[in-house]
Amino acid sequence: MTRRDIRGNLHYNSLVPDPLAQRRAVWAALNGDPFDVLVIGGGINGAGIARDAVMRGLRTALVERGDFASGTSSRSSKLIHGGLRYLEQAKIRLVLEAVRERERLRRLAPHLVRPQPFLFPVYRGGPMGWLKLAAGLTAYDLLAGFWQVRRHRMLGRRAVEATEPTLRREGLQGGGLYWDYRTDDARLVLETAMAAAREGAAVASYAEVKALEKEGGRIIGARVIDRLGGGEALVRTRVVVNAAGPWVDKVSALDAPGPPRLRLTKGVHLVVPRARVGHSAAIVLRAVADGRVMFVIPWGDHTMVGTTDTDHAGGPDVPPTVEAADVAYLLDTVNHYFPAARLGPGDVVSAFAGLRPLVAAPVGADLAPSAVSREEEIFTSASGLVSIAGGKLTTYRLVAASVVDRVAALLHAAGDPRSFGPSRTGDVPLPGGSARPEVLAAAALSRDGHGLSRSALEHLADRYGSRLDELLGLVARDRRLGEALVAALPERRAEVVEAVESEWALTLEDVLRRRTQVALKDGAAGTDVAGEVATLMAEALGWDRNAARAAAEDYVRAVRASRTWR
Repeated sequence: MTRRDIRGNLHYNSLVPDPLAQRRAVWAALNGDPFDVLVIGGGINGAGIARDAVMRGLRTALVERGDFASGTSSRSSKLIHGGLRYLEQAKIRLVLEAVRERERLRRLAPHLVRPQPFLFPVYRGGPMGWLKLAAGLTAYDLLAGFWQVRRHRMLGRRAVEATEPTLRREGLQGGGLYWDYRTDDARLVLETAMAAAREGAAVASYAEVKALEKEGGRIIGARVIDRLGGGEALVRTRVVVNAAGPWVDKVSALDAPGPPRLRLTKGVHLVVPRARVGHSAAIVLRAVADGRVMFVIPWGDHTMVGTTDTDHAGGPDVPPTVEAADVAYLLDTVNHYFPAARLGPGDVVSAFAGLRPLVAAPVGADLAPSAVSREEEIFTSASGLVSIAGGKLTTYRLVAASVVDRVAALLHAAGDPRSFGPSRTGDVPLPGGSARPEVLAAAALSRDGHGLSRSALEHLADRYGSRLDELLGLVARDRRLGEALVAALPERRAEVVEAVESEWALTLEDVLRRRTQVALKDGAAGTDVAGEVATLMAEALGWDRNAARAAAEDYVRAVRASRTWR
């Protein structure tokens, strides 16, 4: 049996998943039998907690008010790192945890966590001298021990100049070359949530908690609304976990009034053409304005520069914006250390701002934003609401395990006789993580690559890992899906279909900003192909021509409104 899409193309229903039917099934489950734990928040903490809980045998639900990773988790520096800066603060335990988790994540998701060399240049009069840096990097290697990807090397001035010839030479004394990892933060969150769903968790995006239900002073459920479909569910559960990131205080207020626990700070990143900067490694720099550490990170044909750290004036419902002062702060530093770059606001390909949900310092402590601790805090209210604030992308799995330990203790205290055991998430790869991407791409090339070039196959293997065959299946279904979505970028049209059919994408922003990187790497942020993307999404989401046109227009308007720095 076949049916036609809004362009008149034929598709075979037996081959096309129905994401709307899947969504209806999840909402039916949310309205069904009670859960052991309901996790609020689909960022890295919430997705990690849901995966950990369901793998230990807890009946688990995960709800997110927007798209997965649409808050803080997709707006990071996209690094999985050991926390070299924490050595200066003598936080040895944090570094030890991070370097071990860094390598563990590399094993769980080799397609998403990739080695990245970093150069830390030393300049005359700077706060980090050559000997101090050498000692710090040596300690970094020793703490990493068996888990270190490669050992650091100290470089003299001429070696640094040879390695990074466009780097400022005035005052340069040498530097240190060390290794950490880069990642696709949004897809790391997505695959963690997908892993939870594959284990049996009920997972829903655009599902916002509006009220917590209580009985005898204890939370027994939550009222959740479908922000897209308008429906509502009464989710009955034995424990609620508040992993709402910047919205933690707002969710806590549904339980009981109290002082805010968070201090929200804004971090801005810029994406610029890499050819203008001319670097090969990631570079660790000190901001010209205030000496803060910032990064210049290679990102394919682009360079990501970040980040700022300033207090956010509004609450979590006031989106952080990229302001002209943020752009100037970052570009001044890049232009200082890379004099030939001469970057201006007009050279910025894209920019994004995110909120850090930091645990507020004690009353009376007057700390600058960059001095506020990045460590997490878990706290339980009198009614049983378990909240997690703070935390880092690198150690999310450890944080999740600690939260689920707390949930298990609450269940045991309430008389649950089951033994949930320790966390198992460190032993099971994420959905695309069962093979190395370079092996997968080579194997696909040796078989029928469905007309895709080597570079296209390598791109798809890097992004989807062992799920590569799902993308190749789409291209086999329709060879046109193997075409580039944007001429200058590696994304394929098949990725739009995959995002909708298998990855819970429900809006153009979901596809272009988080399932792919088009919105970040295309100067037009994908607005030139918005109509085509909407058409590719339309069949699976039940959009007619008018709905597809409206979705494309909404996306274009949102992009134009977000470019506040120009």
